[in-house]
Amino acid sequence: MRGGPGEAERRQRWGRLFEELDSNKDGRVDIRELRQGLARLGGGDPDRGAQQGISPEGDTDPDGGLDLEEFILYLQEREQRLLLLFHSLDRNQDGQIDVSEIQQSFRALGISISLEQAEKILHSMDRDGTMTIDWQEWRDHFLLHSLENVEDVLYFWKHSTVLDIGECLTVPDEFSEQEKLTGMWWKQLVAGAVAGAVSRTGTAPLDRLKVFMQVHASKTNRLNILGGLRSMIQEGGVHSLWRGNGINVLKIAPESAIKFMAYEQIKRAIRGQQETLHVQERFVAGSLAGATAQTIIYPMEVLKTRLTLRRTGQYKGLLDCAWQILEREGPRAFYRGYLPNVLGIIPYAGIDLAVYETLKNRWLQQYSHDSADPGILVLLACGTISSTCGQIASYPLALVRTRMQAQASIEGAPQLSMLGLLRHILSQEGVRGLYRGIAPNFMKVIPAVSISYVVYENMKQALGVTSR
Repeated sequence: MRGGPGEAERRQRWGRLFEELDSNKDGRVDIRELRQGLARLGGGDPDRGAQQGISPEGDTDPDGGLDLEEFILYLQEREQRLLLLFHSLDRNQDGQIDVSEIQQSFRALGISISLEQAEKILHSMDRDGTMTIDWQEWRDHFLLHSLENVEDVLYFWKHSTVLDIGECLTVPDEFSEQEKLTGMWWKQLVAGAVAGAVSRTGTAPLDRLKVFMQVHASKTNRLNILGGLRSMIQEGGVHSLWRGNGINVLKIAPESAIKFMAYEQIKRAIRGQQETLHVQERFVAGSLAGATAQTIIYPMEVLKTRLTLRRTGQYKGLLDCAWQILEREGPRAFYRGYLPNVLGIIPYAGIDLAVYETLKNRWLQQYSHDSADPGILVLLACGTISSTCGQIASYPLALVRTRMQAQASIEGAPQLSMLGLLRHILSQEGVRGLYRGIAPNFMKVIPAVSISYVVYENMKQALGVTSR
């Protein structure tokens, strides 16, 4: 690898750069001077790069500028980060980054770029026309310019933490090393949990209607949305529309925590020495983490279904419901419907991830000229579309799971296995029978996404989660 000048030479080079940027010769570089200097040097986002340069980490005196020593300290830290990133991209460790290594790095993120796009990225940094980037070219290009890297994509494109539509089968979001070191990851998870609680409470009537129709709707009774709502209100009043919501909110925290911890452990086992996971590996790790979390908290899923469907006065509360199930049906009842539930993770997580990554790739390729930030509407649209597609694919298994959880509490209902229940539904009602209750399920998606996003952003502010 070329380069490696001595410390004295580096300080001289940085000193010359400082003098060039210090246009008013007051011995300090402020944001205005840094912005002007970046514009002269070309490339990157001058505003963002200037803000990164004059930052609390770089400026030891909170006076809005950097003196020579502070400027050198900032550049030293910046070079260290750049060198680490250079080595992570230089996969064959030959001291140069070529087109194939740029493509591999993006592919590891789940972002497909063409050979032409990779060459365009490389050409913007290649000064000597060799179609490779050595350390000096890399350093000089990014030393002051804003560095859009892996962390930007990870930060801006979170959706399973941000959006809660009542299902917890999505592949967990990735957190950057910076977020893990600063503790921002747990604050984001807490913000996501609170957002999920508010979102589920706000859409609880539609969720209860969905479960009610999954279990009770059939060809013979022609139960529809208005009929279902009328029936529930007549039986228990308006407040009965929130039955089962308490435990639905209660299970968010343990499920999120278990899934996150399991995902990190499984990811570490799969990754080995790799820097990042490929999309297929993320799907495997996310599915296994989801299965682990569901296995541990599944009794709460059964209780949620029973409490949602309960008649007035049937149970005194959560503990009474659990005790009655245990006394009458035994401990195995707490895992009724477990198999279709776990099998449902595969189509849901797979399609949700595939659709989301496809939409993300398309946006990044066409519109991410200066930033990886998609904006609120794009993020909400991509997350909503991908989650909805995942729900459509896994819905028949979700319906079978709910009926298996509920069938012991319904008088005269046959106690069927997963395959037996599938055959029974198909023979009695056809394929449409596997999608009973999907209308209220779709109706709650947009309000659930909107509520969860607004609450998430407010919780981030309250917890002091820094935004870029």
